[in-house]
Amino acid sequence: MAEEKSKKNVEKKEKQKKKASYKPKIRIKIRAYDNKIVDNVARIIIEAIERSGAKFSGPVPLPTEIKKYTVLRSTFVHKNSRDQYETRIHKRLIEVKNITSKTIDLLKNLQLPSGVDVEIKTI
Repeated sequence: MAEEKSKKNVEKKEKQKKKASYKPKIRIKIRAYDNKIVDNVARIIIEAIERSGAKFSGPVPLPTEIKKYTVLRSTFVHKNSRDQYETRIHKRLIEVKNITSKTIDLLKNLQLPSGVDVEIKTI
């Protein structure tokens, strides 16, 4: 019985150490239809992170999401005559470690071009 209590105490201490050593991270996902814009925005974000003094990893290119659409050319007949279109969504991932309040302020105040979706999550 005494051994079980000591094991539980050791487990509790280990959990407390993990909580104490936990450092929050920011995961930034960048999405756009044009790959040049995605790379440009990633460069802007990385420059801001470097100015704040935080460490980061990335930009990691994520798989391009391709959506294909097939449309009939004719409204009534000629089913064999079709047009195919596709949209490509290019993605990048940046993970920021050792976050400071300056890092968060710089990320909030960035002027980014239109047509870019930037998703910021804390993990």
